[in-house]
Amino acid sequence: MMLPPQTLDLARRLLAYESAAGKTSEPTKFAALRVCETLRQPLSALAGVAGFRSLLSRALTLARTEAPSLSAVQVAADGSLQGLDELEPQIDKDQAREAGVILIAHLIGLLLFFMGEGITLRLVMSEVLPHLSFLPTSGVPIGFEAILNEVDQLQSVSARLDELAKQNPPVTKALTTIAENVRATATVLAVVAVVKSPKPN
Repeated sequence: MMLPPQTLDLARRLLAYESAAGKTSEPTKFAALRVCETLRQPLSALAGVAGFRSLLSRALTLARTEAPSLSAVQVAADGSLQGLDELEPQIDKDQAREAGVILIAHLIGLLLFFMGEGITLRLVMSEVLPHLSFLPTSGVPIGFEAILNEVDQLQSVSARLDELAKQNPPVTKALTTIAENVRATATVLAVVAVVKSPKPN
């Protein structure tokens, strides 16, 4: 399964932003483990624990062909990853980071294949990147700032349409559908912003 460059780039940025977010007191903790844990709950709710475990196991099998250092990593019965923390001391930091990128890229690739682009992008935005406050706010190109402004405006429009849908029963279904489409557009723009934004230091 060949990974498109865009999928690898998104995986790299997800892990970079996960590390930069400082969500743990252990800065060396494997960022790929945290991304997988973040996705485990919503995907388990969607596909069941067995379904998520099967998906992650397949991603791990595919990733091992490109990153043999992942051979000691296993997927537990509950869908959690085991062995990533032990991996880092055995290989250098760059190798560990790249192994994590490959694993997450294969997981995203499988999600794109089975769930489609729209659902996958919404899942990534709502669970892994729930807001854009982690993105750089200085030194970014003017065009990039404009994209972020459009994302904010589209999200506001979507929220207002949701409220209007509740207040106007005759057009509730139509307004809800439009709101969802606007939200999906905002999600795609946000992911474009994440993929194309300057990488964190």
